[in-house]
Amino acid sequence: MSRYGSFAEYYDSLTSNVSYDETAKYVADILNENGIKKGILLDLACGTGTMSVQMAKRGYEVIGIDNSPEMLSEAREKACEAGEDILFLCQDMCDIDLYGTVECTICLLDSLNHLESEEELLSAFKGVSLFTVPGGLFIFDVNTQYKHKYVLGNNTFVYDNDDVYCVWQNEYDDESKTVEIFLDFFEEENGLYRRSSEYFTESAFSDETIRRLLKEAGFSDVKAYGELSRNAPSETEERIFYVARKD
Repeated sequence: MSRYGSFAEYYDSLTSNVSYDETAKYVADILNENGIKKGILLDLACGTGTMSVQMAKRGYEVIGIDNSPEMLSEAREKACEAGEDILFLCQDMCDIDLYGTVECTICLLDSLNHLESEEELLSAFKGVSLFTVPGGLFIFDVNTQYKHKYVLGNNTFVYDNDDVYCVWQNEYDDESKTVEIFLDFFEEENGLYRRSSEYFTESAFSDETIRRLLKEAGFSDVKAYGELSRNAPSETEERIFYVARKD
């Protein structure tokens, strides 16, 4: 099973608290204000496709990219049930290869934090830039260094719902600003519990680094906002939204 294979099965259940509709409206409002009311939208690291479906319902022609076949399987089923015609591609976000250009790209729910180095982040930015029309927008969010240190830290979280029991353990490294995340899932089957596990690393990049790499990749007019707001991020912001324009 590929990376994020076990996670795919439980992802929607564990993110049931995320307001996808509110996030989609926030993104669509920014796109509309910049004259991008339709056209091709790339949903980078689309996961199980919830945002892809949300943006398709708002009139965009959506392409979803993810490197997990299991995530994409969930996404295809979700799009089919919603009656939305979405093209899903199994690709790494550091090695994007499209048939043509897009008007805009979104990458949400801290997906870029899963990249482990500045080199990988730059590769992702360059790929988006290569396939974005001049004047197109790149909208993404990231977990902040504050969140990594003071919220995720070396903490353990437990999620218990109707679908799965999950133990989430973190190990934080202050020098690299990374969090190692260990997920153990327990699902009851015929009176017995089935256990599966997932491991990945999240890296928190500074605002200076993100802006520098965006510029190097060919983006300008970079704006940063607090989570789902139009205000400048606070010092204790846990998630920052970036909006960058392709030169």
